[in-house]
Amino acid sequence: MTVTLRADRTGNRARLVPAGAFDLEHASTVAAAVADVQMRLEGCQAIDVDLSGVDRIDGSGAALLAKLLDRLDPDGGRTRVVEGDNPEAARLVALYRGHAARDTLAVAGPSVLGRVGAAAAAVPGSIVAAFDFLGRSAVAFPKAIAAPRSADWRSLPGLLQEIGADALLVTSAANLLIGVIIGFLGVSQLGRFGAVTFVPELVVVAHFRELGPLVTAIVVAGRSGAGLASELATMQVSEEIDALRAMGFDPVRWLVVPRCLALAIVLPLLTWIGDGLALVGGLAATTVLTHMTPRAYVLATADSITVGHLLAGLVKSPFLGLAIGLIACGQGLAAQGGAAAVGARTTSAVVLAIFGMIVISSIFTLFYVFLGI
Repeated sequence: MTVTLRADRTGNRARLVPAGAFDLEHASTVAAAVADVQMRLEGCQAIDVDLSGVDRIDGSGAALLAKLLDRLDPDGGRTRVVEGDNPEAARLVALYRGHAARDTLAVAGPSVLGRVGAAAAAVPGSIVAAFDFLGRSAVAFPKAIAAPRSADWRSLPGLLQEIGADALLVTSAANLLIGVIIGFLGVSQLGRFGAVTFVPELVVVAHFRELGPLVTAIVVAGRSGAGLASELATMQVSEEIDALRAMGFDPVRWLVVPRCLALAIVLPLLTWIGDGLALVGGLAATTVLTHMTPRAYVLATADSITVGHLLAGLVKSPFLGLAIGLIACGQGLAAQGGAAAVGARTTSAVVLAIFGMIVISSIFTLFYVFLGI
């Protein structure tokens, strides 16, 4: 069966008459005819498509015709389809036209309440997906230990370097400045009551218990969490994750477990270093604004540091690191689409990780209050 695609052009008007079998068997012939017609119909202001001569059509032929019409008339406003006695062909071509979905959205866009309702309706599915990923991750950790070759342990040193050593400068600077801020506030507020001697204790309690782990986790979430999410999202959209599954590897065990473990190891170390630098910042702020000597500040600080204050912050740090890893990797593996999906999932990972850090830190603080620690 022959395939023809006649194009009659008069000025800015054209008539397109496909005839024959527009199906998968003749796809190469149809594609060649479409490419030839497109060059001759560029710039037409009105296009009539007569489908009465099409004897047979399937998805491949309809897609090629629809692609041609979309290139000639992206908005669909200058095309008129003559069905003749072939409404099925017209229906298939319209189904594959790209402007149909855009017109539907433009004519009947969702209202504010509709968008709120759609977001609310998506919440249960998101919660189920989150718990599903948490469950698979919880199962993957012991399996990765029992079968070491099922996880990419060789990447662990590089991850420790990237997440820990490379982030040391920014986390240290952040903690140092937080110590300076606490010192300034302590001097300005406690100085009114003649209680400047309690500023070192304020720095210790505020930073060791709360601000140190939280600030370090937020900085790591914004830096390393975004990197992990974009890395895994790129692997997902480029089908590298599918390739891992095809080779018999579990992506959660191979990719997620080493990254979460690296974060759980590194974050307490960064927090511990940040605590020391915060004390330096508090010392600088206090000695500059008051007559307290550095020796007096150091002695007061040493008296204020207790095992409870130190462990209160360090105990929560591994959990904060684990949460950053799970959120970042979960968002990365959930990416679908192209480059836009990578950016969207990276943004979601950072926002959710920072919010998660605040929630987890609040839970630990409430737990400590109940225990009287």
